[in-house]
Amino acid sequence: AATRQDMTYWLQELQQKRWEYCNNLDAAKRDSRTSPTPSDFSKGLVAKDNPGSVLSQNASAERARNILAVETSPTDLVGEQAASQPAPVQPSAINFSLKQWSTEIKNSMSSLRKGNNENRKSVFYTTEEWELLDPTPKDLEDSIALEEKRKHLAEGSKGRRLTSSAFPFDFGRIPHKTRRPLKDMIGSSKNRNSSDSSPTEWYSGNGNKLVSELQLKYQSQQEELEKLKKDLLSQKELVRLLQQTVRSSQYDKYFASRLCEGVPKDKLELLHQKDDQILGLNNQLEKLNLEKDSLQQEVKNLKCKVGELNEQLGMLMETIQAKDEVIMKLSRQLSECEDSTSSQSGAVNSSVATCTNKELQELDRLKDNLQGYKTQNKFLNKEILELSALRRNAEAREREWQAKYTSLEAKLCQIESKYLILLQEMKTPVCSEEQSPAREVITQLLEDALKAETSEQPEQAFFKPHLVSEYDIYGFQTVPEDDDEEKLVAKSRALDLRSLSLSENREISTGVKWENYLASTMNREMMRCVELKNLIRSGIPHEHRSKMWKWCVNLHVKKFKDSTDPGYFQTLLQNALEKQNPASKQIELDLLRTLPNNKHYSSPTSEGIQKLRNVLLAFSWRNPDIGYCQGLNRLVAIALLYLEQEDAFWCLVTIVEVFMPRDYYTKTLLGSQVDQRVFKDLMSEKLPRLHAHFEQYKVDYTLITFNWFLVVFVDSVVSDILFKIWDSFLYEGPKVIFRFALALFKYKEEEILKLQDSMSIFKYLRYFTRTILDARKLTGIAFGDLNPFPLRQIRNRRTYHLEKVRLELTELEAIREDFLRERETCVEKRDLISDDEEDS
Repeated sequence: AATRQDMTYWLQELQQKRWEYCNNLDAAKRDSRTSPTPSDFSKGLVAKDNPGSVLSQNASAERARNILAVETSPTDLVGEQAASQPAPVQPSAINFSLKQWSTEIKNSMSSLRKGNNENRKSVFYTTEEWELLDPTPKDLEDSIALEEKRKHLAEGSKGRRLTSSAFPFDFGRIPHKTRRPLKDMIGSSKNRNSSDSSPTEWYSGNGNKLVSELQLKYQSQQEELEKLKKDLLSQKELVRLLQQTVRSSQYDKYFASRLCEGVPKDKLELLHQKDDQILGLNNQLEKLNLEKDSLQQEVKNLKCKVGELNEQLGMLMETIQAKDEVIMKLSRQLSECEDSTSSQSGAVNSSVATCTNKELQELDRLKDNLQGYKTQNKFLNKEILELSALRRNAEAREREWQAKYTSLEAKLCQIESKYLILLQEMKTPVCSEEQSPAREVITQLLEDALKAETSEQPEQAFFKPHLVSEYDIYGFQTVPEDDDEEKLVAKSRALDLRSLSLSENREISTGVKWENYLASTMNREMMRCVELKNLIRSGIPHEHRSKMWKWCVNLHVKKFKDSTDPGYFQTLLQNALEKQNPASKQIELDLLRTLPNNKHYSSPTSEGIQKLRNVLLAFSWRNPDIGYCQGLNRLVAIALLYLEQEDAFWCLVTIVEVFMPRDYYTKTLLGSQVDQRVFKDLMSEKLPRLHAHFEQYKVDYTLITFNWFLVVFVDSVVSDILFKIWDSFLYEGPKVIFRFALALFKYKEEEILKLQDSMSIFKYLRYFTRTILDARKLTGIAFGDLNPFPLRQIRNRRTYHLEKVRLELTELEAIREDFLRERETCVEKRDLISDDEEDS
């Protein structure tokens, strides 16, 4: 900046730009939180929700900036306007012309070498226009004449039954194609140099230095030109030798075919001698012509050098003349000064002393200013270092306070959860009609604790705990509406979940790892790898789950989708809606019973109900042997929370047709029964103490686990754990169900072993999975403590148990047929009906 006012204006503009940049950065962060995936990416019911809150800008900081702002206006151009002005110093013409001349010569040399080596043609380009330089009309005429001469020679040789040259190269064009453009190039560059630069520019200032540089560059270019000429002469010599070989072969054929018949031997020898003499004279003539051309070229070069030397000599003479004039002028001034020296010596001495004193004073002043600037610079540097240290300390304190605040909030949630449990235990029936003051306090505390998160808050309350929202981010109801005791348990569970999430957020989140991985795969397709498997096992973040679920589904059903026509899902849906479907009645009955505690499926007008109906109808039309089985509706409902209808359809295809064995969802549920026996074997192997405990009290835990396998833990675990299980299930397959089923029992093994009767054990097994809240611990047990877990082992055991279950079903079918036969023949048993007939 030229002035202090401009400097102030410049600093204010910098501050404004920095403020705008920070605000835009905050807005971008908010946008990334609220909509982390691209807007055109298809999502499910949950992924369209926006649970994140938008942070407001700091209004007090903006108000303080406006108050402290100083109105200044620039006196001169600053900022972008000053930067757009042309530079004051332009490069000299002599430097530009020399550089351009050197570049042109290099391009010409490289093009000439390329032409000689590759296609016997030379193509030259200039750095200014970059266009092809064609040969001159004179070169074209010479080339055409040489071509006609070669054709006439070939025709004459044909008349004499002789063949022409066997070489396909056009030797006549070589000299023209390689010589003329280089001359024109050098000539044009010389003319351009001579027109762009003048002797005055060369010898002004550091003229001698420029001349020496020019001479060095000229010598280097001259050496390259000599090398090029040698290459050209070698090519000419090669052409001459080849032409001579062709002529000698033609003569030999001529004498061998026509002239040798009936010619005496002495005459034939004489002719050979004459031919040799003619060839020798021709060779001497060609050599002399070559020498003549080289001498003419040397004469031209010498003339050019003489002209250049004359020009340099003329410029040097002009320079010497100018210097002589300056010397004469200085000599006259010196003589005049000597004449007046005697009279003005005293005055001159006094003036010199005065000037010396002023210069010394100015020097002292400049030294003082320099010392002041150094001191000021040291102070400012120290201030910057101190401010940086303060900022780092403040950030460290803020991180510590944030960690303490999060820890205290997590502890508070745990205390509130215990407080709610205590309230539930103290809520005992009162026999008397009059209520004690303690009873009123407990009643008031219960009312305050059971309030859900609403906009209206009570003005006075004995206790104001953390309010729990009515629905979680997946749409599941957090606190039931009817039973007060169940409300307390559910709210206590929600507070415990919040405490766990706060504790996990204090540590390094997996979200950063996911962002880094997705950024690294932005420009390439995702592939199966160990890193991706470990990330998915730790849980897919909510904002990336739609994208990853769709990718996992496409990974497994790619072979099915490639064999179908576009619009396959819509075609199936249209057929199911137009034609009578035997499964449609049962589908309609189960729609509202699918997930009644989820807001997306709670009423007939909910958005998820119609999508659920469409997917189930389309799948029943694709698989008429399965049609519809209870359990498919819950699988589709979970998939629709993060996927669109067509993707949810392919997700169901993945589970039923790829992951699970055949007959898993048929009427007999053969595959499901087989998996329960496989799970018993794994329980006896992985958890032998617990398996023996169940066997001791004759508890059939497969009555509980059967539903886990059929619907992949839907309505069996809390929602946070459920979706982490589904993340790994969609990527790795059905062995994940076995892992987590064993992990759930391992998690509560000690509590189950303390129970000593079958009724309490079975009652505990019905609800114990809802009390498991720590997803990280459960995942560690499933994928860490239970290894190794080969899928081959599961397949082998499925094959083993499949035959046994089929034999049992065959026996049951035989018993059923015997029963029906006896009922038809025996009058007393005609009133008996089977379970299947009763259901129908």
